[in-house]
Amino acid sequence: MSLLSAVADFLKPAPPPDPALRKALARVGELVDPLLRLAPGFEHRLGGPLEHALGYCDGLVAALPGPIDINRHAFANDPLVHALFATADDIDQMLGRSQAVRDFLAEPCSWDSDHFYAMFAARRQQKKQLGMEQQGEVIRNDVPQLVLYFSGQTLIEPSCELDNTLHGLRSKAFESLLHTFQAHLQVLRHEREGLRNDVSVERAHLTVLRGSSGGPAYEVGTRHLAELDAQLRQCAEALLPEHLLDALADYLQAPEAALHLTPVTITVDRLGVVRDEGADDLNAHTLKFPELTARDRRLHLAMLARISRDEALEAVERVRDQQHRFMLI
Repeated sequence: MSLLSAVADFLKPAPPPDPALRKALARVGELVDPLLRLAPGFEHRLGGPLEHALGYCDGLVAALPGPIDINRHAFANDPLVHALFATADDIDQMLGRSQAVRDFLAEPCSWDSDHFYAMFAARRQQKKQLGMEQQGEVIRNDVPQLVLYFSGQTLIEPSCELDNTLHGLRSKAFESLLHTFQAHLQVLRHEREGLRNDVSVERAHLTVLRGSSGGPAYEVGTRHLAELDAQLRQCAEALLPEHLLDALADYLQAPEAALHLTPVTITVDRLGVVRDEGADDLNAHTLKFPELTARDRRLHLAMLARISRDEALEAVERVRDQQHRFMLI
């Protein structure tokens, strides 16, 4: 390649980002801070990190197991579904009370298929109890046991098309990353306001000391004010758009700390009592599932689910009828 061609290639304007990246850049301005878009090199600095974060979210959603059927038949036959709900009626209660499911069923597109897909999430809980246990031919009472159960069962991004659900989950995963960073900014802003108040109070205190005794107390107050001023300058500098841009780029290059899946393996019997893996118990099953850590830092079992539309409709009507009866009473 000639020197002239190399120079011409160098001077060519950078190609516009692809639609997915453009959308991601727009979401940064909407969810993090609109002023970031005014920072020099906004698109150039965030292009690579955003592509990395989007790819990470794609892989995260692709790693979700399923879809598994969640219904009364599965409750009776699938050990995992049996562990997820205390009773089969709880499946109906989850479907009937889910605002996401009710909104989805109210849309004409919900009639395109007999089934729909969603991400199922629930929080794993454990409690200790005293129960009965058979050891050989002897049944013992008051045996310490650890019981597995789940709470907060919910469905996210319901859709007749699995691809649409996956697309929605990828978007939610990326937005979760941005919300986590925005929460970090809020902490910095609160810290800055607190430091400003502390500086004002300390200056007023020094004014009083200067007009009275002064002495050692004034010297101590002066040093404290200098420390507060330095902290305030450091905090204010960190909130400058160009520094926020660098911090966001570094954060997006390592999204694992804010959003990740952790594999879980646990063996339980049909009553939810935790057993040792490999225990000689025909009623025990080893469950394997991932737990999602997101911005609220709480662990949630996460997997893809398939739900019968007719069963969901019946559950919604049943819960609505229960609520109506309760209001009448």
